[in-house]
Amino acid sequence: MLKGLGGLGGLGDMAGMMKKAQEMQTKMAQMQDDLHTIMVTGESGAGLVKATATAKGDLTALDIDPSIFNADDKEVVEDLILAAIKDAQAKAAERAQEEMEKITEGLGLPKDMKLPF
Repeated sequence: MLKGLGGLGGLGDMAGMMKKAQEMQTKMAQMQDDLHTIMVTGESGAGLVKATATAKGDLTALDIDPSIFNADDKEVVEDLILAAIKDAQAKAAERAQEEMEKITEGLGLPKDMKLPF
């Protein structure tokens, strides 16, 4: 005979944890889909070059002010383009983290919890 199990109280906690895990999985899948439609814009050169990307980090557009086109400034233009793309990527990563924090907070998990596990 099994002694000391104290009833089935622990199973109720397990069921609650499983429900939260399923809820988190659903919200994570939705967030991953949303990251493809959320847009961020990075810029450089005081807005002369703008790069637009999804929050997933995929570059979708590049806007370059024509005033910077000068054959003598080719390297400067290239640097501005790279800086705008890097800025967009950084903003995409930041936005993705913000979306993740919304999910973890909504589920009562610590804000700084790193997901996926």
